[in-house]
Amino acid sequence: MLTSKWVQLAVLAVLIAALPLLFPSGYYYRIGALIFVNALAVTGLVILVGWAGQISLGHAGFAGIGAYACALAPEHLGLHPVVAIVLGMVISAGLAALIGKPILRLKGYYLGVATLGFGILVTMVLTNERIWTGGPDGMSVAKLGLRELLRDMGVRVSGGVFWYWACGIVLLIGAWLALNLYNSATGRALRALHGSEVAASTIGIDVPRLKLQAFVISAVYASVAGSLLALQNGFITPDVAGFMHSIEIVTMAVLGGVGSVVGAILGAVILTLLPQVLTVFAEYEQLVLGAVMILVMIFLPRGLLPSIAARLKRKP
Repeated sequence: MLTSKWVQLAVLAVLIAALPLLFPSGYYYRIGALIFVNALAVTGLVILVGWAGQISLGHAGFAGIGAYACALAPEHLGLHPVVAIVLGMVISAGLAALIGKPILRLKGYYLGVATLGFGILVTMVLTNERIWTGGPDGMSVAKLGLRELLRDMGVRVSGGVFWYWACGIVLLIGAWLALNLYNSATGRALRALHGSEVAASTIGIDVPRLKLQAFVISAVYASVAGSLLALQNGFITPDVAGFMHSIEIVTMAVLGGVGSVVGAILGAVILTLLPQVLTVFAEYEQLVLGAVMILVMIFLPRGLLPSIAARLKRKP
């Protein structure tokens, strides 16, 4: 890693705590919460792609499962939204374990196409099951209730402020868990697997089991991110599980540095903020965004943070 685990977590915590001092209005709390949600999903993808070396182009499907768990479970099962988040995690982990065994035998673009098919399948189910999901029009999501509890205790916060801190805390926990995994025996085995599956197997690493573990863990991260997105928006559509959302998550990871948790979070910050900044160039937004991505891939191929850190180390 670029620096120690605790330094990275401390920097992240300080940034989360200090950024509100620069916000000119409550709107920026919403943007901050969205950044944290995207960063959480990207952190899970770092474990799968950056460390285990397994590509996924349908990871938004798990985000969709988490989001719709928070919409459907309270309405049809009477569950509290917090319990619905856990239910989404369990369903996502179980489904990842079920489909992961056959598709993780594939490699390269075959694996990418298989995961893409999974994401498309989830989107189709959410779109076509109108009775349950509301179809393309989406459905409303029950309130979490914690903000109302704080209000009863005499603490009044706006929706944007509440979700900023809630998502920031969850991101810190997710980053801490990921960094702990990186420094563990499992994390070292994952990086060995990324280097060479054949070499990893010759030293006794159970390659299929390890790839499946990474897939399940990353699916849980995506599910929690989807649940948080649904709860803070109060409304959800099948787009949360769509192909473009999957591509956005992968692009965020690659942009910041797919092997680095902090780098991937940086990628999430940039790609979440860029559309907001480029609204003045509404007609050329996608063009500018694409140009930025091409330049980064040409001049900083390892991602922003690792490439910058490597260049700073080379300086006398």
